[in-house]
Order: sequence, then C-alpha cells, then structure tokens
Amino acid sequence: MQPIALPDRAIVTVSGQDAQDFLQALITTDLDLLDDGEAKPGALLTPQGKILFDFMVTRDSGTIRLETGADQADALLKRLTMYKLRAPISLSLTVPAAVTIHFDETPGAYRDARFTKAGQTVYRAYGAETEATGTAEYERLRIASGIAVSGTDYALQDAFPHDVLMDKNGALSFKKGCYVGQEVVSRMQHRGTARRRVVIVTAETALPEAGTPLTVRGRSIGNLGSAIGSSGLAIVRIDKAGEAIASGEPILAGDVPVTLVLPTWTGLEFPAEADEASA
Repeated sequence: MQPIALPDRAIVTVSGQDAQDFLQALITTDLDLLDDGEAKPGALLTPQGKILFDFMVTRDSGTIRLETGADQADALLKRLTMYKLRAPISLSLTVPAAVTIHFDETPGAYRDARFTKAGQTVYRAYGAETEATGTAEYERLRIASGIAVSGTDYALQDAFPHDVLMDKNGALSFKKGCYVGQEVVSRMQHRGTARRRVVIVTAETALPEAGTPLTVRGRSIGNLGSAIGSSGLAIVRIDKAGEAIASGEPILAGDVPVTLVLPTWTGLEFPAEADEASA
C-alpha cells in the first residue's frame, strides 16, 4: 500500500537532560522499555485513573515526541507545563504536524507497537510532507486489528486504560513505579475488575453511525465506535456480551444484528456468565 498522510495530528516535543525522568513520573508508558525506532502508545491519566490525553511516544537523540490529536494538543502542552515547574526541560508544540503511515520499513520511521502486537507491520514517519491518498485502508487495518482511538471509539476522561486495551498493547506499565493515576489502574489490574473492553464488530449489512448503542434484549452493553462498511469497533461489557453469546441471544447495533469478537492478540475471552456484582 502507498504511504498515507494522517490529518489533524500534532506533536508535543519534550527535550532537555531530564526529559525522560520528567515524563516517566507522569505518563503510563515505561520509557526505559522504549526502543529506538519504536512508537509506543501511552496516556496521561486523571488522578482517578481515566485517560486525560492519549498519544504515541517516540524518542530521538534524547528528545521525546508525543504525537497526539490536534484537538487535544494545546491542553496537553498546558498540562505538561503545569507539571514542569523548574525541571530543566523544554516543551514545544507543532500543530498541525506531518504524520505519515508506511506499510514497509522506511528510513527514519518508527514501528507502531500497537500493530506489532496485532501481527501487522505499520510505521509512523514525522516531518516529511506526503500527498494524501485517503485514510480508508489504514482505518480498515486499524479496525481489523482492534486498535481503538480517542474521539471516535471513546471519549477522553470517560475511559480507563483497560477499557481500550492499554494493558495489552504496551501502553500501561505496572512495574515502573508511580505516575498519575497509577494506583487506580494497578488496583484494577490486580483485582481483575476490568469489564469494558474493545471488541471487533461485524454485520451482514452496513453498520450504523458511531455512538449507536449495542443492545441485548433492549439493554445497552456498550456503544459502536469506528466503522467502515460492515466492520467496526465497540467498547462493551464483555461479561454481558459473553452471557448473550453463550445463551444465543441476539446482539444488535441499533436494529442491525452483529457478531462480536475480542482481538485475538489480547488473549482475552468472553466470560460465559455476567458478573452481577459489577453490573
């Protein structure tokens, strides 16, 4: 496939001798495990453990790049500035930023760790302008890989990292020590209380628009997110979905019958019975 230019992206750059230590104490990604040439997902959480900002993290000669949506870039920069105090770092913002997706190894590009987890090869390149070819093929691959994005698949400040599989795709560290919201997500991990998860949705006809409820016997179990044609993503209560699947109850997106599967790379399975204690 030809390279694809992504629209509406921005880059917050963090540089200086303490750049890594500064971010290591704030964001979910373990920067000690970030390889050169790799783009890892990450987030800055609220103290209550919900996703405040999400981004892709790369490192270049000690400078750390946070690639994020243009609509959240100013607020992310302000939040990092608030935490900066007298730390010997510099913060800068590039918006809009040239971000290009490649499907073959490309000099200077960074391999997207989310797709690597899903058995796909996708690279992200920065700075070079590329004539847009349309994003439909990239979106199809993203949906098929079970990779959720904020804005379409979930709202910022409304989802926990586990909801969008950050515990499975390398975005969430449980070993590096404290960061904002760490106690909440660690408790969720150790207690095994995550019930909302990203699923891949398919139908025999076109799926309805994003935000459409997924229901079982008229009761919502989640909402549809990204969709192209008859395939899409949703974040659902997997205990409720598992109960419906086990009993043969139809699951509907609006009035469209759908099939739900968990992304294979996660190793997750639908529980056969709903957990009423967490209903």
